Amino acid sequence: MPKMKTNRGAAKRFRFSATGKIKRKKAYASHILTKKSRNRKRNLRKAGQVHKSDMRRVRRMIIS
Repeated sequence: MPKMKTNRGAAKRFRFSATGKIKRKKAYASHILTKKSRNRKRNLRKAGQVHKSDMRRVRRMIIS
């Protein structure tokens, strides 16, 4: 049976942290930034984590 291929779209969007959790970029940070507060935009720059219920699905897409 051939090897599974990595989902290239997922590989560009997710990274593993040092502890093995999966990091992601937060949504809503790309456009229409004038109406968002300075504080909100600053928090969107920080990395988020993939939710526990989605970890298995994302891990399968990345590690193949």
